[in-house]
Amino acid sequence: MPPNFTDAPPLDPEIAENGFQNEQKPAPVKQESTYQICMFVSRSMVFAFTNVLIGMIVGVHCFFAFRNGLPLNGTSLHVLLCVIGYYLLMAQAILALSNSNSWLSSLKLVNRRRVHWVMQSFGAVLAIGGSILKMLDKEVNFETVHGKLGFAAMVFTFVSLLNGLSSLYAYELRKFIPGNLSKISHILFGTVAFLLASICLAYGNDKNVFRNWATPALGYTMMAFTAALNVIVLFSPLLNCCKKSLGLFKK
Repeated sequence: MPPNFTDAPPLDPEIAENGFQNEQKPAPVKQESTYQICMFVSRSMVFAFTNVLIGMIVGVHCFFAFRNGLPLNGTSLHVLLCVIGYYLLMAQAILALSNSNSWLSSLKLVNRRRVHWVMQSFGAVLAIGGSILKMLDKEVNFETVHGKLGFAAMVFTFVSLLNGLSSLYAYELRKFIPGNLSKISHILFGTVAFLLASICLAYGNDKNVFRNWATPALGYTMMAFTAALNVIVLFSPLLNCCKKSLGLFKK
């Protein structure tokens, strides 16, 4: 053996087979544009503000429901169940479908739809139950605008709940019902139900029993908060409804 000769290191099997070595280049780091960062921050702030609105609306009306302590009377139960059903569960259920929703962003769309349906179902049961309790608590119903709007909201909520099943299984039912048609009708029924419930709440905030407890200023504040919540929560569903409607007409 020559004095300066050293044994070569064993050859990698892949190199020996292919005759070359595959160089693994590091994956390029995806750079977020300034526009994307601004949009992400803006959406996060909107969602944070939305949760504050939901917390304020639900919190104030829960305090109102418990103003006389336990046990709760028919009116207090009606307020408690409806405000939790409509403005805690159903509002969050609508927001659950958004890609910008931070607490569900890791889930796929199909799983977010399941979360949406479960929350909507629980919310609808509470809201409908609260409305029925109030109807049973009164001898004469639907004399006021608040009562008429509440009944209409209950009907649309029930229809939206049933229609949500066809929307959830739109792919399986595509042979019988066009997928976009079931989704469009579900969005419209749900939007009308939420709007009617919000207008009904505004009339409730204008009642003397609430104004005397909360002061007129707080009553008007709750109306403003409810209006702002409607704009934020219903913007994306209505935009999606317009897109699906245009796609349906193009076909």
